[in-house]
Amino acid sequence: MRAIIIDDEPDAVELLSIRLNQKCPQVEIVATCISSIKGVAAIIEHRPDVVFLDIEMPQMNGFQVLEAVEAIPFALIFVTAYGKFALKAFRYSALDYLLKPIDSNELMQAIHKIEKQKQTSKEQVSHLKSQFSNTTKTFPDKIALPYQNGVAFVNLSEIVYCESDDNYTKFYISEGQFYLVTKSLKEVQELLEERGFLRVHRQFLINLNHIKKFVKGEGAYVIMTNGVSIPVSRLNKDRLAEYFGWL
Repeated sequence: MRAIIIDDEPDAVELLSIRLNQKCPQVEIVATCISSIKGVAAIIEHRPDVVFLDIEMPQMNGFQVLEAVEAIPFALIFVTAYGKFALKAFRYSALDYLLKPIDSNELMQAIHKIEKQKQTSKEQVSHLKSQFSNTTKTFPDKIALPYQNGVAFVNLSEIVYCESDDNYTKFYISEGQFYLVTKSLKEVQELLEERGFLRVHRQFLINLNHIKKFVKGEGAYVIMTNGVSIPVSRLNKDRLAEYFGWL
């Protein structure tokens, strides 16, 4: 796997290079650039498999670097020092990122993921860029769901519920289809629970706007708008009642 590192901080470039050499022998660094302009030239010349890219750089930021490249026939990993909002923005776009200073385990996980998903789509980058340009710091109404054949952009309002499948999550959509995504339900919960979703069971996260009926009692459950019954744990019966203000 041939890699290029583009970051205006020489120390960050050096540290990432060391981590890759130590922990990811399958990655060959073909170019390192502390100039974003030289980074564009390096991408065109070397045609890498993966690009490690900082966002905030002088002359051209990371988005402008990608705009200067006609296509993105490579996997993309952002390297960033951004805070909480930005990290969620990456997740909404299903894009990989590494926090500075680079953690070796997180680096190996990122490389493992891109070995499965070979390249990044321009739609994912556009989705991320729109969030960074959003001065109100509100999250989008769409989420990117990478699946076996590509990336689907789905309105949050169309997601009926999510179901845990070991380290994967199934997203069930109102139109009837589902997407299997390589995220744990806990990761999905952290992203969506503040957007009208609630973890009602260890295996299920539901869209509260898609509840059709709530059946109380010892074996409580909800019936969703698509007709599926979802069990509600004893602990989460009270959370449901609190959310809707039920007596």
